Amino acid sequence: MEFRGSIVAMITPFTEDGKIDRDGVERLINFHIENGTDAILLAGTTGESATLTHDEHKELIKMGVEIANGRIPIVAGTGSNSTAEALDLTRAAREAGADAALLITPYYNKPTQKGMYLHFKKIAEEVDIPIILYNVPSRTGINLLPDTVARLSEIPNIVAVKEASGNLGQMVQIVSKVKEGFKLMSGDDQLLLPILSIGGTGVISVVANIIPKDMAQMIKEWEAGNVGKAREMYYKMYPLAQAMFYETNPIPVKTAAGLLGLPTGPLRLPLAPMDDANLEKMKKAMRDYGLEVS
Repeated sequence: MEFRGSIVAMITPFTEDGKIDRDGVERLINFHIENGTDAILLAGTTGESATLTHDEHKELIKMGVEIANGRIPIVAGTGSNSTAEALDLTRAAREAGADAALLITPYYNKPTQKGMYLHFKKIAEEVDIPIILYNVPSRTGINLLPDTVARLSEIPNIVAVKEASGNLGQMVQIVSKVKEGFKLMSGDDQLLLPILSIGGTGVISVVANIIPKDMAQMIKEWEAGNVGKAREMYYKMYPLAQAMFYETNPIPVKTAAGLLGLPTGPLRLPLAPMDDANLEKMKKAMRDYGLEVS
């Protein structure tokens, strides 16, 4: 796969009794294929990975690969704060036929930069699959620094980083230090255009769950050199991207997808339904964008 364009961090639809909704997964994958999404991330944060059992995690990846059937690349979220667990999930994703794996920095136990380097190195060397590093300090409590990313970029199958630190200066350093061909991808819809402007190649997106066609088109406009059009689309979608974080992700985006008639099912505890005031604010942002919301 190409590590560029709009990769949606897809929500995981559940049945009312709490199981993974295969029909819903199929509807969503087809929806993204029809709307020009470049690749699909399954079992990421937006897919409620934190409350999937390991068996469900593997089931979802296998299901997604089977449904996609080569029509769109599938990226598997396989990270963990346990190297052994991350290895197990990454091996399973490789065996299922996933096109790449996204691995978050180890959370809670907060390893050193050396520990993170050894963690990712071990997984990359033991599983023959393209790996995207994922840096999101606000969730993990630890920051993957540019020098560490640069060292990791020398490992052949570590091919990209999803950067959600919010620190553009750090991202500039990453672009300047990494091996040629290594990709920087935005992990924050709200910073997408600035990240493209410093050398980013695309986004792993939350808001693309509900506006997949526009997100994919905005990046295509940028790539075609139509900077003014890309900027116009970015400014239009910016308030909607903000609305997806009125509460903890994926509460707003899964709620928004349901309002648009997409399959969602319930959130899993400890995630809870949106506060009424935030829900009304989000509905307004959706209407202002031009989405039809009851």
